[in-house]
Amino acid sequence: MDERTQKRIPIEVAYALPEEQYLLTEEVAPGTTVEEALKQSELLKRFPDLDISQVGIFSQPVKPDHVLSPQDRIEVYRPLKADPRERRRKKVAQERQQSTEKS
Repeated sequence: MDERTQKRIPIEVAYALPEEQYLLTEEVAPGTTVEEALKQSELLKRFPDLDISQVGIFSQPVKPDHVLSPQDRIEVYRPLKADPRERRRKKVAQERQQSTEKS
């Protein structure tokens, strides 16, 4: 039996929808990457079409080949509906237009 199958490390997998959040406690072999853990995860069994390209550990973005440590929490991020910078630019432009209309 090799070392990866003997010992397991605890991790969490988190995913949030607007109306529901999922936090799963799982165990993986030492040396497991984020991508490998997600492919083994119960989360992908529940959401087989889930895009796992945008992930982080404790709010810090990581690449799928990042090797997990015990107690890491993998967070799967949903794609943004709108670019926050673009939304701010539009809001500022709208406020400027409203202020010139009042003058």
